[in-house]
Amino acid sequence: MSSNITPVTFVEIDDNHKLQRIDNFLLGQLRGVPKGKIYKILRKGEVRVNKKRIKPDYKLQIGDIVRIPPVQVADDREEINPSNTLKTLISNSILFEDERIIVVNKPSGIAVHGGSGIRAGVIEILRSARPNADYLELVHRIDRDTSGCLLIAKRRSALRALHEQLRSNKMKKMYHAVVSGQWDINLRQCVAPLHKNQLSGGERIVSVDDVQGKKSKTRFSLLKKGTEYSVIQAQPITGRTHQIRVHCQYLGHPIANDPKYGDGSFDKTIKALGCSRLCLHAHSLAFIHPGSEKPMTVEAAHEPQMQTIIAACKNG
Repeated sequence: MSSNITPVTFVEIDDNHKLQRIDNFLLGQLRGVPKGKIYKILRKGEVRVNKKRIKPDYKLQIGDIVRIPPVQVADDREEINPSNTLKTLISNSILFEDERIIVVNKPSGIAVHGGSGIRAGVIEILRSARPNADYLELVHRIDRDTSGCLLIAKRRSALRALHEQLRSNKMKKMYHAVVSGQWDINLRQCVAPLHKNQLSGGERIVSVDDVQGKKSKTRFSLLKKGTEYSVIQAQPITGRTHQIRVHCQYLGHPIANDPKYGDGSFDKTIKALGCSRLCLHAHSLAFIHPGSEKPMTVEAAHEPQMQTIIAACKNG
């Protein structure tokens, strides 16, 4: 497979990228470069802002000078071309669209973007399906095996407005999850600091860590309680990687079919009932529409396997 090396470039940050995280900025500048490689050049200090090393969560300021090092990228002739089946699947999963935003009910098993061995995620599939679209960018991310509401901006101004809502905690995300055991109705929140470890292959493992962890908070409510498992609603107040999954594990109620933080024996019970996917679903998003400035809520229906397992939850 042919490839080429990009030259060293220097980019001065203007209002379009004000307060954008440097890792997200680089993902946009270096399209087609695996996410793991972008984090590697950040860790090695090859990316500089105002001649200084920075961390992946550094927020860009107007006037910053970003040095982007040489990076090997796929040849333009080898553009990612997702199958028509994938394009149709994502197009049929759109819950809402207007001139500023798209909300997709992302299927479980499809990443939000390519990288780390994944050629195409939702954003690449949408761009391929809409070659004449001027602008399509992810507002936020959800894990590959998590289904549900995913918000995409069709204008830079919309992205800035929605990112500001995320920063100020004005965007409300609600998740549904199937968890092991009988959830106590009085268990309404988890406040446990989370620390992210990046393994050599780019895989991320998160753990509760009172020393190195960042403040993390999730609110919970009980929807259904069965004899062997419960259905809960989770609202992440902070936005840490794998937050809901790790907090559920920490509370002794791991999410069904979670390959990183789950319980293998419990998973066998759930699979026997006809559900083999991660039982975490981004059920709703509530935010201020970046155009009308009116409150808006979008809900995403459960996929059939989640519907089956939730319906099978009998009162315990």
